[in-house]
Amino acid sequence: MKYRSVFDIIGPIMVGPSSSHTAGAVRIGLVARDLFGSTPSQADIYLYGSFMETYKGHGTDVALVAGLLGFDTDDSRIPTSIELARAEGLNVTFIEEDEERSHPNTAIIHMKDDNRDLTIEGISIGGGKIEIVSLNGFPIAISGNYPALLVFHQDSFGTIANVTQVLGQHRINVGHMQVARKNKGEIALMTCELDDAIDDNVLEEIRQCNGVTTVTLMSEA
Repeated sequence: MKYRSVFDIIGPIMVGPSSSHTAGAVRIGLVARDLFGSTPSQADIYLYGSFMETYKGHGTDVALVAGLLGFDTDDSRIPTSIELARAEGLNVTFIEEDEERSHPNTAIIHMKDDNRDLTIEGISIGGGKIEIVSLNGFPIAISGNYPALLVFHQDSFGTIANVTQVLGQHRINVGHMQVARKNKGEIALMTCELDDAIDDNVLEEIRQCNGVTTVTLMSEA
């Protein structure tokens, strides 16, 4: 279910003009920043479909950058976000793509700094709601409406069970879970949308599970 109330359809309190092209774009940027862990030094933003066709007139460009800076949908600084990003040392490049994607409101954001490199694909589905559908080439499905646990791990027997056992021991309920891999026996990505946020000590227990390589907790956007 993509909408939980009539307010999800109407959209959030926002700097306009469009809940899909502006507020949704801010939230894609916010989730991208959350997954990256900070403001990147470089962001290459690939725009598809109606995002590509109308991104300047509907403010999608400044909205995506505002999210990368950590601004929320109602932040008055959104219209000047590109200038603010430049002042903060964030270099942004927009690339228009004619390729058709699964949704017309699609942005792929490739972020990097001296130590990290991360690519996410986000779609704006209306009313300010979004989905993250890919992370570093792994297919995922994260709404941004709930805390999300992302665990990169070896595709080996027992690893998933070890992680879910930790969650069960701490009475943490999983609302949605997905596991994706590119090749058998290599690195896989487990994503779990949780009913509640979890403590750092739980994250550390998960990091200690055999086969786990990287653990990230994404907060609600």
